[in-house]
Formats: sequence, C-alpha cells, structure tokens
Amino acid sequence: MQIQILKSKVHRAVVTEANLNYVGSLTLDEDIMDAANMVEHEKIQVVNVNNGERLETYLIKGPRGTGVACLNGPAARKAAVGDIIIIMSYALMDFEKAKEFKPWVVFPKEGNKL
Repeated sequence: MQIQILKSKVHRAVVTEANLNYVGSLTLDEDIMDAANMVEHEKIQVVNVNNGERLETYLIKGPRGTGVACLNGPAARKAAVGDIIIIMSYALMDFEKAKEFKPWVVFPKEGNKL
C-alpha cells in the first residue's frame, strides 16, 4: 500500500510579492527550494497563516539569495505582501517506509534567509 506523506515544508516564510498578472504559481528563492528538497514545477500546497487561505499550485525558481516568495496569477488574491505562509509538498511512499521517513523542514529567518 502507498500513502501520501509530507515530503518538504517551508515553515513561516513571508510573502514578498503578489503578482496578479503572471501565469500562476509561487516563485521561491532557489536557496530555500534546495534546503527544502523541492524542485521547480513541483506541486505544492500553500497555507496562509494570516487569513487561513489554502491553495495548490506549483513552484518556480526565484533568484538565489533574494528571499523571494511571490504568489503569482490567481494565487496573488490569496495573500498580501507581509503575510506568513507555510509551503508543503507531498510524496507517495510505501506504508512501511513512510513510518521511518523524515521530511525536509526549513525555518526561514528574517527576509526569508536560511
């Protein structure tokens, strides 16, 4: 049996931009993506701590070291600059392996720096 389990989590990043006129997705600093073991175009869930909004979208690489966390397209309506978000991705895994799996969890500091 396979189950879906948390693979990666970026806990309490701050939204730096919201770009309504973009195709869609979340642009995230590539350093944060690497630390959380996330890849470009990976499906993610974004949870807004400030307003309770939840959405699914995908990742786009942002410039390294910039701290960018930009909601694009319709997702831009779900958060305001300065909101705190949690970004999660999941993986399918064998039930027994899942019992021992440890997800990658990143806690960004001020400015979304590692």
